[in-house]
Amino acid sequence: MARKEKEWRKVKSIPAMSQIVPFIMVNRTGAMNMVRDSFESSKVEKYIKEKQAEGMQNLSLMHVMIAAYIRIVAQRPALNRFIRGQRIWTRKNVEIALTIKKEMTLESPDTVVKVTLPKNATLRDVYEALNAEIVNYRNDPSGDFEDTVNILSRIPALVMKFVIHLLKTMDYFGLIPKFLLKVSPFHCSYFITSMGSLGIPPIFHHLYDFGTCPVFCAFGTKRREYEMDAEGTVKKKSYIDFTYVLDERICDGYYYASALRILKNIMKNPWQLDEVPEVVEDIK
Repeated sequence: MARKEKEWRKVKSIPAMSQIVPFIMVNRTGAMNMVRDSFESSKVEKYIKEKQAEGMQNLSLMHVMIAAYIRIVAQRPALNRFIRGQRIWTRKNVEIALTIKKEMTLESPDTVVKVTLPKNATLRDVYEALNAEIVNYRNDPSGDFEDTVNILSRIPALVMKFVIHLLKTMDYFGLIPKFLLKVSPFHCSYFITSMGSLGIPPIFHHLYDFGTCPVFCAFGTKRREYEMDAEGTVKKKSYIDFTYVLDERICDGYYYASALRILKNIMKNPWQLDEVPEVVEDIK
């Protein structure tokens, strides 16, 4: 039990209303707030090209979006909270989940990659950790997640209903074994998906009532607009649209808004992701 307490802890000094809200809005899907926004992408594109020239050949916007979110958590630690058993908890590290395909074909199966990173992770930390997981999967599609799913898929339907009910009960009390938490895509700080690789706008992806994920991000393909500057000159600009679906029980709207401003600031100056950030710890 002591080991688990080091990975996450209960937040006790939150306002009384915040303690009551999870009992009123019991399900995560009933507490979802959704926001759609965009950022001008020229600085990020330049940054990615520079890093690719420095040796990060596989660097993509996905890496930058993940690194940016971890940077936000370092400054706004309440985003790393989650609801379990109608109580608010906070994590020590940031757990990222994303869906990938071995190949970009209709028949290629999906799998979930999870990486756990400290709150002071830089872009390079994200790049190395994520690429290692993706390369491992694409070289050997079998693994802990696939093995677990394959075992569950063989269980008869009535037994499966009981197993899922049991898992949900165990999840409520924080009793799911660590090896299952390690592979579960539903237990994470942040789930992210790219619609850009599919050539479509970002969707609003729902949260899950099972697990602990409070934030789901999707971003889309680059779009171009023609805008007039202050001198009356028409210029072509590129934008990336993104969506966030958020569990409103972990923090309030003002807090989320401040986090969104940090994201926009990072996209204007992504070079800050090279520096190790100062970490602000969540309240006790």
